[in-house]
Amino acid sequence: MPSVAVIKSPDTIRTVRVPPGQRQTNNWPVLHYGNVPRINPDEWRLRIFGLVEKEQSLSLPEFEALPHAKVFSDVHCVTGWSRLDNLWEGLPASAIKDLVEILPEARFAIVHAWGDFTTNLSLDDFFQEDVILATRHDGREISLEHGYPVRLVVPRLYFWKSAKWITGVEFTSVDRPGFWESHGYHNHGDPWKEERYG
Repeated sequence: MPSVAVIKSPDTIRTVRVPPGQRQTNNWPVLHYGNVPRINPDEWRLRIFGLVEKEQSLSLPEFEALPHAKVFSDVHCVTGWSRLDNLWEGLPASAIKDLVEILPEARFAIVHAWGDFTTNLSLDDFFQEDVILATRHDGREISLEHGYPVRLVVPRLYFWKSAKWITGVEFTSVDRPGFWESHGYHNHGDPWKEERYG
């Protein structure tokens, strides 16, 4: 799996790296709604669809053959913990622009995950240079509990936006709040503004 770049998330160069209301931890708590799914990597696919010229569907080997990058970032969970100095490896979200032609009317990315879970991002947030569809964390394959085989990582927003077990990216012209956003969480989720709840 080739690595072509190392990207440092801007939050990692702040003088104060832990946002208001957060506490630093060296652990990586396992938090999710429902059970951990059993995912067969031979059957996994990433579907890129919606407002695109031509839909794409990638198998895991096809996904892993694409040029990958590394992202160094911090993680901030809405429950109040922050884990600093994480190293992710995977496909930069911006690389999706090379896989599909996104139609001009697209304004949002709805990220789909196992169990009909979704989370919503503006295209500006989704295509930040440090957003990555990650397969590895700190040099190791991401565990099933943390999103194997592929999880989204959006370092600048609370970690619920970094959906586990992703299966698709849908481009839309209208915003559609995802699972947690529909259950009282903030639609955007900036930890530095404490955008925890709507």
